[in-house]
Amino acid sequence: MITIDEIRENFALLDDWDDRYRYVIELGRSLEPMPQADHSAVNKVQGCVSQVWLAKHIARSQAGEPLLKYRGDSDAHIVRGLIAILLTLYSDHTPKQILSTDAIAIFDEFGFREHLTPQRSNGLRAMVERIRSDARETLAAAT
Repeated sequence: MITIDEIRENFALLDDWDDRYRYVIELGRSLEPMPQADHSAVNKVQGCVSQVWLAKHIARSQAGEPLLKYRGDSDAHIVRGLIAILLTLYSDHTPKQILSTDAIAIFDEFGFREHLTPQRSNGLRAMVERIRSDARETLAAAT
């Protein structure tokens, strides 16, 4: 699986935003397929213009800490790419790691604030908030 540092390096190599969009779309194509059963109302992210689903599974680390694992999907190619970046940041991490990671700041670092429509930016924030909410709930349940 690709790391956020590899995505950062690849982004830095691409000067043109058309090339960056193509790269983000390519990242979306690398997402693990989401089973049709996970395309449910429970997994649907509200606040996105596109259809977006995030399916959560809780596993345990070797130390016994909860790990949040995600699969994601969208009907929009660029959004699938944004999901791929989010899953790189958040999937297979503990709730504390998730809550200490500012995905919006990382997306801003990449320049998305200036290059996403307001609707896509709102959808991105909705996806981040969904994952952070899952992390808060998982953390609360563990104590």
